[in-house]
Amino acid sequence: MTYTDAIVLGIVEGMTEYLPVSSTGHLILANRFLGLDSDRPIEGSSSSSAAEGRTLRDAANAYAIIIQGGAILAVLLIYRRRVLDIFYGMLGRSRNGLLLLRNLIAAFVPAAVLGLLFEGWIDQHLFGPVPVINALILGALLILIVEKWRDRRTVDTEDEGPDLHELPVSKAFLIGLLQCVAMWPGTSRSMMTIIGGYLAGFSPKRSAEFSFLLGLITLSAAAGYKAVTQGRWMYETLDIGPVLVGILIAFVFAALSVKWLVSYLTRHGLRIFAWYRILLALAVVNLLFW
Repeated sequence: MTYTDAIVLGIVEGMTEYLPVSSTGHLILANRFLGLDSDRPIEGSSSSSAAEGRTLRDAANAYAIIIQGGAILAVLLIYRRRVLDIFYGMLGRSRNGLLLLRNLIAAFVPAAVLGLLFEGWIDQHLFGPVPVINALILGALLILIVEKWRDRRTVDTEDEGPDLHELPVSKAFLIGLLQCVAMWPGTSRSMMTIIGGYLAGFSPKRSAEFSFLLGLITLSAAAGYKAVTQGRWMYETLDIGPVLVGILIAFVFAALSVKWLVSYLTRHGLRIFAWYRILLALAVVNLLFW
């Protein structure tokens, strides 16, 4: 993994992690164009190494998980008041913080269960350009349908709707079920949870906030799981320099994209991302198959 690869992947991760365009899908495509999507064995692995049998593709996928740490740190910084409120709730000093934590856990549980059950199948069948292209197009159609539904409702953009802690547990669980659809690379966890927020009665701003905070738990759990199960070979394979550069770049661009998305959604909704997804899918088809 070179520093150039680290910078490119850090930018892609940071810009797309919280936008409804699928960071995983973009990273898979970026790996393809950087030549990291390869079954070539990792150089230097030996029979005594934990990296034995690992490929360049495995290393690139592991790197993508690690640099999510930058995106996690960006949300922790921007929403530090919400995070502190949750912490105080755990200490019994904030009822609203405890209720928010309850809702985030309820939304996280479906992904935790289904992710463990279907991890191998997803890695084998859905990590590739063709599934990503299909998911980009289907996700675009879903956005257009949801935005048309929202246009038919009378929405006061000054009314942010219920606060995050006021959401019933059943609706938080619904958002969590929709998040599971994003296990299909190219769908977008952010897209599904923001749409879930719409359906739950949140304003666009609150939908995005809930999506970001849920992402803290989901991304942290995914990174922690990979570290526990595959940490040794990651440590032996990935150089610390490019890893730190990737995390830093992801942090900066994630912070910028989060601030921009909240402002944009409040005024315009998701529709622009549908057209972006369609254009991206067409561009990838043209580059890969024509």
